Amino acid sequence: MFSIGDVRRTCPTAMNLSEWQSRLELAACYRVFDSRGWTEEIFNHITVRVPESDQHYLINPFGLNYGEVTAHNLVKVNANGDGVSGTSDLVNRAGFIIHSAIHRARKDAHCIVHTHHTAGVAVASKQNGLAMDNFYAALLYGKLAYHEFEGVTVHDGEQERLVASLGEKTLLILRNHGLLVAERDLPGAFYWMCMLQRACEVQVLCAAMAGPTLALSIEACEVSSRGLHKTDPGNALYSKVFAAAVRRAGITLEALVAR
Repeated sequence: MFSIGDVRRTCPTAMNLSEWQSRLELAACYRVFDSRGWTEEIFNHITVRVPESDQHYLINPFGLNYGEVTAHNLVKVNANGDGVSGTSDLVNRAGFIIHSAIHRARKDAHCIVHTHHTAGVAVASKQNGLAMDNFYAALLYGKLAYHEFEGVTVHDGEQERLVASLGEKTLLILRNHGLLVAERDLPGAFYWMCMLQRACEVQVLCAAMAGPTLALSIEACEVSSRGLHKTDPGNALYSKVFAAAVRRAGITLEALVAR
């Protein structure tokens, strides 16, 4: 997305280069979400595990719009949501309950995305959840789990049940609540949130049209979910999609490193 030379040139003296690169990537992702309207005022989160650390995570400062997030103002927290540098007042502890539970339980979940976009909440509120009846839904076959709504997620007691609901899946529909993706890196999490969001949008539009919706066969869904990696001969699909999204949103390195 940005050259290693740009990353080195803008990296603060006292910061590890890999952490700075993660900060640039995460700040860019928040701004991409902002450009697409995948926001809920100052709520919801995209979090990443700090490289070379199993105890620290990066999260947006509570109170800022997604479009105001920079590499500098991202907050580093521990698994309890406490700011590592005395910045706990900038963290939405209630929002981090979901993220911290999954980060701790899934060592492969280096990036977690949670949204309340209208189409996602609408599908999450349907009894049958996501329908396997469109192209995007087919890509998600076998990757999706559900978690029952227990009220606003502010209690630690729900964490164990949340983790159990997700299991080893990549995608989680929080019933009556929203969408969640847990992936091994940020570009992958972004890609799968794009696909889940598109599947929900198409389902909502189909429901508004007269006539029955044509269901997909299990065979077609299985083929779709298995064959995605073959679309990019360079085997870098997720990174390419994310980098293109950053360019499309007009996000510059200068904006990300602003103080």
